[in-house]
Amino acid sequence: MTWVEFWALIATLNGEATQASCQRLAKELGQRPVHDIIGFAERHAEALYRLDQDKFGSLPVADLSDRDGHPFPQSADQFLYTRCAVVAAGQAVWEDVFFDVDRFAPYTSTKYNGEWLLYVPDQAYELATGEEWDRATRYCFETFSNRDGWPHLRS
Repeated sequence: MTWVEFWALIATLNGEATQASCQRLAKELGQRPVHDIIGFAERHAEALYRLDQDKFGSLPVADLSDRDGHPFPQSADQFLYTRCAVVAAGQAVWEDVFFDVDRFAPYTSTKYNGEWLLYVPDQAYELATGEEWDRATRYCFETFSNRDGWPHLRS
């Protein structure tokens, strides 16, 4: 799947990875050939991997603070869901955050949660084949997977 095709599918989310919008996307993707589903999963994993960087992960959650008013850090899961929300926002937002970290910051808010986007490839595959997909993608999208994005964590 090309990046153009991937971003066209992401555009069907209308900027948000809600349960309903992601189910629609999974249904649409599930009507395509399996290689398209795999291609979507690969592009999605790569998009998340590229965002897996300290400059984004070290941002605090936009609308949370501790009892003393100090910024509340993103957890590894929160950061993954935030990266999904940035991808769901579309190609322009995804590209812009690399040049301006402040464009990423609003997506750390608890009102943005892109977790549903993680399940789209699995749901689409199951719709297309009737089987569960035990998948592995070229890029791991889990937080801290991009060693170049977290240079101080390299051993």
